Amino acid sequence: MRCPTRAEALATLHHYGIGLLFALATAAAVNAAEPSEAAAGCAQTSPLRGAGTFNLRIDNDMLGGLGQDQGYSNGFLASWVSPNLANYVDDPCLPGPVRSLNRYLALLQPEGFDEQNMTIGLGQMMYTPVDRLRRDLIEDDRPFTGVLMLSLGYNARRDDTLRTSQIRLGVVGPAAHAKQMQNWWHDFIGVDHFRGWDQQLRNEPVFQLLHERRTRVARRINDQGWGWDLIRHWGVSLGNFATYANVGGEVRFGFRLPDDLGTAPLRPAGENTSPVRARRDGEWSAHLFAAVDARGVLYDITLDGNTFKPSHSVDKRPFVADVGYGLAFYYGPWRIAVARYHRTREFHGQGEVPVYGTITIGRRF
Repeated sequence: MRCPTRAEALATLHHYGIGLLFALATAAAVNAAEPSEAAAGCAQTSPLRGAGTFNLRIDNDMLGGLGQDQGYSNGFLASWVSPNLANYVDDPCLPGPVRSLNRYLALLQPEGFDEQNMTIGLGQMMYTPVDRLRRDLIEDDRPFTGVLMLSLGYNARRDDTLRTSQIRLGVVGPAAHAKQMQNWWHDFIGVDHFRGWDQQLRNEPVFQLLHERRTRVARRINDQGWGWDLIRHWGVSLGNFATYANVGGEVRFGFRLPDDLGTAPLRPAGENTSPVRARRDGEWSAHLFAAVDARGVLYDITLDGNTFKPSHSVDKRPFVADVGYGLAFYYGPWRIAVARYHRTREFHGQGEVPVYGTITIGRRF
């Protein structure tokens, strides 16, 4: 019997990684939708427990303006957010495979809070230099980098505070299939391929452990439903994918503001929103948001290069900041958010300031 090649094995892992996410998301939707005894126990306990949410977020620097196909070039994150949970191991709101996995991750799971939920996500990110035509190593620009990561996150909320912990596991390098994804997208929109992907970082397993705290420091809503709120956050990240500390905040203004703790997905933990109460059929809401996040960066594999192998790298700046703004709209079970982000230069010698945009579509099940 023929043994599979390394490329075939990596492609199989990539295929089953995507399959795992959608299997878990499907199981979650079935648990919430089917009138089984477990699903009924999930739905009837509390108005927060009746539904999970599936989100798809697409990031692309072309959404930030013409001529922006560089830096953080493209990414996506497909994620499932659970309803409010009684616990992370035996709760019927979680699919069976997730409850089994959570038995081994007790150290990350908070206890003693009024509300708690969980997120499961699969995301891909790609980073490219400015010059798309060169095939040789571009020493004065960032490395070609592809990343594929699976994430598990745990949230806990009490009143106006939210604590979130997340673990992300994945791979950097050709096994992330960023070249193939970018080439497919460029063929679809009729844009030339980047020719330097043979110079990308080498295959390396990566992990990231994140912890973040958020606090809503002010909220004002008038009798007509218009209002604003202000949310601050701080956090840390550890791992060979990225190690940093961050701090920032977000302000929102609009009609029927959601009772959560943030909209802008400026950072990985930004997807871990707290449970949101279901809206009535036909009810809508909308709000504007603006956010800032500042980071002190000790290590970033997309700039510092491979951890355990020689590779291309650039002279990273130790402090980076993001500013984002956008609009979110909710209607019944649907949510859509469109945003634009400006990032300070990430390494010495970088030309233009990075700009990219995001579109997030979510549906409650």
